[in-house]
Amino acid sequence: MTTDNFERTAPGDSVSADPAPLDNRSLEDRILGGLDDEQREVASTLNGPLCVLAGAGTGKTRAITHRIAYGVHSGVYSPQRLLAVTFTSRAAAEMRSRLRDLGVGNVQARTFHAAALRQLQFFWPQAVGGALPNLLDHKAQMIAEAARRLRLSTDRASIRDLASEIEWAKVSMLTPANYLENAQDRGNPGGFDLTAVARVFQSYEDVKTDRNVIDFEDVLLITVGILQEDPKVAATVREQYRHFVVDEYQDVSPLQQRLLELWLGGRDELCVVGDASQTIYSFTGASPKHLLGFKAMYPGANVVKLIRDYRSTPQVVKLANDLLAGRRSGGPVADAAWAAPLKLVAQRQPGPQPQFTECADDEAEAATVAIKIRELLDAGTPASEIAVLFRTNGQSEAYEQALASAAIGYQLRGGERFFARKEVRDAILQLRAATRAASETSAPEPLGQLVRDIVASLGYTESAPHSGGALRERWESLAALVALADELVLSRGPQFNLSDFVNELQERSLAQHAPTVQGVTLASLHAAKGLEWDAVFLVGLCEGLMPISFADSPEDVDEERRLLYVGITRAREHLSLSWSLARTPGGRANRKPSRFLDGLRPDSVASSTARGKGPAPRRKAAAPAMCRVCGSMLSTGAERKVGRCSQCPPSYEEQTFEALRQWRKDVALAAEVPAFVVFTDATLTAIAEARPASLEELAQLAGIGPSKLEKYGEAVLEVLTESGST
Repeated sequence: MTTDNFERTAPGDSVSADPAPLDNRSLEDRILGGLDDEQREVASTLNGPLCVLAGAGTGKTRAITHRIAYGVHSGVYSPQRLLAVTFTSRAAAEMRSRLRDLGVGNVQARTFHAAALRQLQFFWPQAVGGALPNLLDHKAQMIAEAARRLRLSTDRASIRDLASEIEWAKVSMLTPANYLENAQDRGNPGGFDLTAVARVFQSYEDVKTDRNVIDFEDVLLITVGILQEDPKVAATVREQYRHFVVDEYQDVSPLQQRLLELWLGGRDELCVVGDASQTIYSFTGASPKHLLGFKAMYPGANVVKLIRDYRSTPQVVKLANDLLAGRRSGGPVADAAWAAPLKLVAQRQPGPQPQFTECADDEAEAATVAIKIRELLDAGTPASEIAVLFRTNGQSEAYEQALASAAIGYQLRGGERFFARKEVRDAILQLRAATRAASETSAPEPLGQLVRDIVASLGYTESAPHSGGALRERWESLAALVALADELVLSRGPQFNLSDFVNELQERSLAQHAPTVQGVTLASLHAAKGLEWDAVFLVGLCEGLMPISFADSPEDVDEERRLLYVGITRAREHLSLSWSLARTPGGRANRKPSRFLDGLRPDSVASSTARGKGPAPRRKAAAPAMCRVCGSMLSTGAERKVGRCSQCPPSYEEQTFEALRQWRKDVALAAEVPAFVVFTDATLTAIAEARPASLEELAQLAGIGPSKLEKYGEAVLEVLTESGST
């Protein structure tokens, strides 16, 4: 077997022998000329281990793509022997597009899963034999079947929680056999104890074996296994790929890190890029420890810091820096996990100050945001350059209604995928059918006009429809295709034709690299990672939502702070932060602004000594929490909530606890959220044992914040009354 066969056999890639020619300027001018000093250092450091610590908006993708291009055009890299890896299909597609514009479109840029699947498809027949099992798109049905085999009752929310937990276990390289001993701090996923979760995990693996399917985590696990056990396969892969670039390195899981190490095979031709302050996926197994420990792993590594922020105004950058500087000590464990943040230096001209808005209730907050968005639209900001970001997907409904009432188009990120929409599929079919007719025409129309003519039959018009709903959404999708055609002609040149456009759409469809839709984006903070807009509205910034109520450890709270930091740094110019005092109109105004806004919003007290207010007053250290039964020290958040250690027996009545669990299950199912979002098992246990008779007594329990009290308090007391516990 040769490396050429390995390269050519893999589907979906076109390989050319040489990089595309550039103009006649010197190589340094052509590729390095537009970079700042730090970016230039990254792009010109072509050999040996390199760690790039890159803050938000500092041009990290520009730096590493120019590094790859410079290495290829200077002859240091063979394009077929370099692999660039990132974490989302969209990011990989964006990197491929930039590399193509730099004349090195034959460099491979993929996600970890795509790269591993490509290798697995090639090596499976010789390493394992037979056909590769089918790939499982979604775990839900298999997990439901696994639970049924164990006679466990599940609902949609608990299945989602179990799927997430199994994914975490597998990327942490745990098996059903050793899951239990390594998951003692994982709470009760899906409302089940860890022993039950381990049994579901094993049953799920059995179901997959019976059905001859593998999941996405198996792709990585099996590839790791083959590379570890088969020296010939490992040698072939290492011969194929000599240089590696890994973007978003703070998000690697133990499993991905192991795969990377096997690809390298002890070599050090590795460039990693990341920002520990943007670590927001710890719940999936991601860890910044590999990024932060890179210098220890490779003592001779160069470390370059990118801190010049080209994305955001000085006002937005200052707020982001101040947010991270406002973090206080969370104890030895949390402090050890918190990395000193990069202090960004704004490069843009000054802009408007961030706005802080307090509203009476959620409805008023959504209406206020819609009014401000209308003002931005009237002032010329495109709808596609505006985003409303929230902590949980359940918050989107109020903003959907407010924008619809204001006749403002929007797209819900995380909803139906762009290329799965019927109007988009129909448009691509018509565009493909039109390619032959266009090729037979001696003087074809310009691509932009041709695309407009073709999609007009599907409902596209030059001006947007005044109505909202499905008609507007369909028009937005078709308008995005038209805009993409215009954009590609500008970037690729007038020779870019309809056939090229159809091929581009096919490639983007496979990579889920959707064009920009002309509507305000509604998205969760997690879904906004890697994106940016001219104007960003961060909403629902009250205690219980930011930080989220189930962030019950200092490390969890630190991650919530980083999540807000990611939200702030999505804004280029306009930034609005808002919260409401009550959930519903006329409701009790018992909400408080997020603690993260202390010292940031006007008239609030700074929580950081770094804000120039002098040292914070010393607080008397709280006495350690002790078990009310045996008197031993309580060590976990769950134990402190309940007030007793895990070794002491519960004091609640079984029927009370089961009634509370059934109530929580019904509420979570109705709201389409995981059960623990309503209340964790530890909080339910505390309620069942304390048996509060009033809202005041309920409010005294750990885990019952103002928002939870308002939202669920009366219902909880009713459940307790009906179960005979009050």
